[in-house]
Amino acid sequence: MQSNSATSPIRYLSVDGSKPRDIEGEIVEEGLACISVNGDELATFMCTPCDLDKLALGFLYNERIIDSLDDVRQIHISKATTCADVWLRDMNFKRPSRAIVTSGCGGGVTFDDLSGRHEPLASDLFVKPEQLAELMQQMHLGADSYKRARGIHTAALAGDDQLLLQVEDVGRHNCLDKLCGAALQQGMQTQGRVLLSSGRISSEMINKARRLQTPIVCSRTSPTSLSVALAEAWNMTIVAYVRNKRMRIYTHPERILVPEAA
Repeated sequence: MQSNSATSPIRYLSVDGSKPRDIEGEIVEEGLACISVNGDELATFMCTPCDLDKLALGFLYNERIIDSLDDVRQIHISKATTCADVWLRDMNFKRPSRAIVTSGCGGGVTFDDLSGRHEPLASDLFVKPEQLAELMQQMHLGADSYKRARGIHTAALAGDDQLLLQVEDVGRHNCLDKLCGAALQQGMQTQGRVLLSSGRISSEMINKARRLQTPIVCSRTSPTSLSVALAEAWNMTIVAYVRNKRMRIYTHPERILVPEAA
């Protein structure tokens, strides 16, 4: 049975070379959740069953099914937090006929063809490497569920040297949907911000970032070949392996103000 929480209590045996210890700890929640639109199921995927309203709204926005909260008439979350029923003002909505199962952990899904047809992002955002390192550290320190149970991804939206929003989910792609949903609910602009993720930047991740219009995308781990190609075409900067002041800039390095001496 799912709960509206990112973690649940668990007992486990800890073995570290000495006498085994019985530990009371926490473990990350994972379960199936579905999104239905106007009464018809749109998608079912694995996620952490909390903030399902943010997940649903962000997914619909990132898939270009809605453009703002004005397109949504009502949203209802089931008591078991296993389904988000979204009713649009457009009652003629038809489910896309083609879905792509993405490389996201848990089996993500997208209705976009990831064809690279979008126009390049225009942005005057520039940051220093130490700013990105500090933002990544802030995200790590703010990952409450990760600190309690491990095994969960986090994503954050940042601007002006500080985090503006942060979410957690077992799926890295779900994190970007939850982040988008939270921004929609708070009326917060995502354009021209820095997007940070604990997970791999693959094609569906950079596609969601493009929808959010975040010109700089940072991760603690690696990008994929397709995400790099898309970011190059869309004028987006991918910065990976951000750890302390060390990082790798894969695309459009002009946005990162690296000292010339380096």
